[in-house]
Amino acid sequence: MHLRILVAITGASGAIYAQRLLDHLASSQHEIHVVLSKYAQQVLNEELPGGLRLPARVATHSLKSMNAPFASGSNAADAMVVIPCTMGTLGRIAHGYSEDLLLRAADVVLKEKKKLILAPRETPLNLVHVKNIELLLLAGAIILPCNPFFYTYPKTVEEVADTVVARVLDHLGVGQRILPRWGEAE
Repeated sequence: MHLRILVAITGASGAIYAQRLLDHLASSQHEIHVVLSKYAQQVLNEELPGGLRLPARVATHSLKSMNAPFASGSNAADAMVVIPCTMGTLGRIAHGYSEDLLLRAADVVLKEKKKLILAPRETPLNLVHVKNIELLLLAGAIILPCNPFFYTYPKTVEEVADTVVARVLDHLGVGQRILPRWGEAE
């Protein structure tokens, strides 16, 4: 199935999750768009010394460009992933604050009952975070924290990140062959 997927990257630590997601999304099978929050580039510079590697045919959009197709409910993305997602971004989405393309696209995805996956990388959580998460769950979002698992015995940082990315791909409905499922042989 061909999907139009918007990948939003925020200023939370964990740029490797966004990079690995982009690495594993087959741009030949899906239409991939990328938008960065105001502080994402600073984190990308710190955490990905070679910079963000965008696969061929990935479209990028300016944060202030409100005329991107998915800023309108008549042309919503099929799915949107915010990875990694700051708690500030999560809170703004939870409260319908949509002053830029990233926030507006998330608002559109929710209102059009499309798939919104938020991958926060924050710990510990406070009550405000939990209440914002509750609002988003009630609105239909999927909250998929960047909590890796270790039963596959990852040996590299990329393999640790891939434990989260495999779950994101599962929730997008995109086939993944990154990791075997629990109880499956490799």
